[in-house]
This record gives sequence, C-alpha cells and structure tokens, in this order.
Amino acid sequence: MNTANKITMIRVFLVPVFMVLFFIDNTVCHWAALGVFVLASITDAIDGHVARKYNQTTTFGKFVDPLADKVLTTAAFLMLMYYGRMSVWAVMIILTREFMVAGVRLVAAGEGNVVAASIWGKLKTVSQMVAVIVAMILMNCELYFDKLFGIPSVIISDILIWISVGFTIISGIDYLIKNWSLMKLK
Repeated sequence: MNTANKITMIRVFLVPVFMVLFFIDNTVCHWAALGVFVLASITDAIDGHVARKYNQTTTFGKFVDPLADKVLTTAAFLMLMYYGRMSVWAVMIILTREFMVAGVRLVAAGEGNVVAASIWGKLKTVSQMVAVIVAMILMNCELYFDKLFGIPSVIISDILIWISVGFTIISGIDYLIKNWSLMKLK
C-alpha cells in the first residue's frame, strides 16, 4: 500500500473516533470531534496531492478515496441530524445521491472501468466538509454567536448545509450525464 492510500485509510479510521467524541454530549468532546473531523478532512487534500505528485494514483485509491469522504461526511451528517442541526430531508438527498453514484461505480467496475471524481464531486465534498465544520463550531458557540450577531446560528448552519445539498444535486446530475452510457441496457 502506497503513502497516498495509507493517508486515505487514516481518514477511514478517524471516522469512529470522530463519532464517539461527537456522541459524548459535552463541549470538550464536541471540540475534540471537530478537531478530528478537520484532521480527517485535511487528509483528503493531502492524499490526492501525494498521489498526483508522486505518481501514486491507483485503482484502489480511486475507489477508496471517495468512499472515505462519503463515510466521513455521512457520519457527520448523521451526528448533526441527531443533535437537531441538520434536516432529515438534506440527509436523504445527500444519501440518495451517494447511493446512486455508488451504483454507477459498481456498474462501471463490473465493466472493468474506474470512474474518477469530477470537479463537481470535489466541490460537493469541500462544501459538505465546510458546512459540517461551521455547523459544529456554531453548535459549540451558539450562545455567543446568537448574542453577538442577533442571528440564530442554526440558520447559518442550515444555509451552508443547503448550499452543500445544491452542490450534491449538481454533482449527481453531472455524474449521471457523464456516465449515462453505462446505464443503458444491452
């Protein structure tokens, strides 16, 4: 296993750590969970950079990297939903897109093809990670933020989450269009 793939696997192993810390309902653990999530998110940029710079792009990496992103963001979305910080509808739209894309990837793999992420998929992932980070910060600083700005912090979180849902929808449509030929019945 090359360095880029090891970095990706670190992201996968950080997910349960993140969830355990976030599930413990106290501020210190929530800040620690945020730190773990940020670290895991940073590994997404690092593994891609290492893979390109050192020519470590592999089929395994093309498959596991987007899967690691989905596991990380889905865990965060479920935790935010658990704490009433994310709409069930937003989670369902995101998960529906992810299952659809996973299905197309499986069909492609069955045909011997590996489908890499597009720029829209990358924008989707970044917007989701930013939305989670901001939502977690605002959740921990809710009283201060609300008093300072006079705007409920949950509104800011909702706006960022729905922006990420928009990118999710756009990237899903883009993915279907680019891979439609794989879906045709033979």
